[in-house]
Amino acid sequence: MGASIFAVVTMATWLAVYRFGYQLELEGLSIFQWHAHEMLYGYSMAVIAGFLLTAAWNWTNEKTASGAGLALIFILWVLARALSIHGTSYIVYAAAADLAFMAGLVIAVARPIIKVRQKRQTMVLLLVFLLTAGNILFYLGVTEVLDQGVRMGIQGGFYLVLGLVLFMGRRVIPFFTERGVGYHVELKNSRRNDIATYILFPAFLISEVFFPRHFIGALLAGGLLISNSIRLNGWHTLGIWQKPLIWGLFASFLMINVGFLLRSATPVTALPDYLHVHAFAVGGIGIVTISMMARVTLGHTGRNIYQWPRLIALLLASIVLTATVRVFFPLMDPVNYQLWVVVSGIMWIISFTLFSIIFIPMLLQQRADAKP
Repeated sequence: MGASIFAVVTMATWLAVYRFGYQLELEGLSIFQWHAHEMLYGYSMAVIAGFLLTAAWNWTNEKTASGAGLALIFILWVLARALSIHGTSYIVYAAAADLAFMAGLVIAVARPIIKVRQKRQTMVLLLVFLLTAGNILFYLGVTEVLDQGVRMGIQGGFYLVLGLVLFMGRRVIPFFTERGVGYHVELKNSRRNDIATYILFPAFLISEVFFPRHFIGALLAGGLLISNSIRLNGWHTLGIWQKPLIWGLFASFLMINVGFLLRSATPVTALPDYLHVHAFAVGGIGIVTISMMARVTLGHTGRNIYQWPRLIALLLASIVLTATVRVFFPLMDPVNYQLWVVVSGIMWIISFTLFSIIFIPMLLQQRADAKP
């Protein structure tokens, strides 16, 4: 719920800054870095927190956080966002709240996993721990303690979130598809291809953080384009296109492929700066998070995930169109680049407003099946 509301608030603030002259009080970072940090460590981390606090509970049958503990984690996240929304005026207090939120999340998720000794979740814990380290780098950079800290914290955190999407998508998308298309299907995942992805993506992350815009990053992106395409081919079945909650997940991985394609082409083309980043961000992370939030809300409020609200197809079409406008329209019409950024931002706001209207009432009620 917090993520969906903040997605609207932070994008509206960003459009006011980017196009309409609203001034943020910023020291130690640019308006673009502020925007990136709040979308990454504000919006994305809220979604990750909600997902992991729910998933780890399911994985282990042990509580992660509820009641006062959950309220404290959420309040710390809200406080960090409130202190950051106008810039860096309260950066020390924002950093304290933000890092306390992430520490609380790490503890809440790690405790049950360690208690039942689920070694297969070690990668998830490592990614969340590294995201916390990335946010520390960012704040050390803003406060001028660490040179390049802002850039490394944002880029490192961004590709860690993208890696988490790839890692968790590998688990859940085939599972959801096999159970959601309405007929028997067995989807394939190649072990060799999985291993290739687990080697290529960390190398790509390291390249982008420590050697930005380097030719080796383009080569690694090309390899990831191939491996992710093989994965998508193994997941495809025609029935997904009749199920919005499934084709939304599939579409997000298609947009991640677009990002790999654009990044691989940067050494030999004159593409607008960071276009591949927005393919990953709006297309990959944006679509997958709103799709997952929709499905998880239905499932964990005791509703039938196969009987979705009528507006769900419109919601998912809206977020896909948001990504399309942000990535493809500047390619076709670079002269009006700023216009397409604004149009895409407005569509993002519309998408998450729709999500809030549909799903927040469900989150504020008892479960439909009267279970705890």
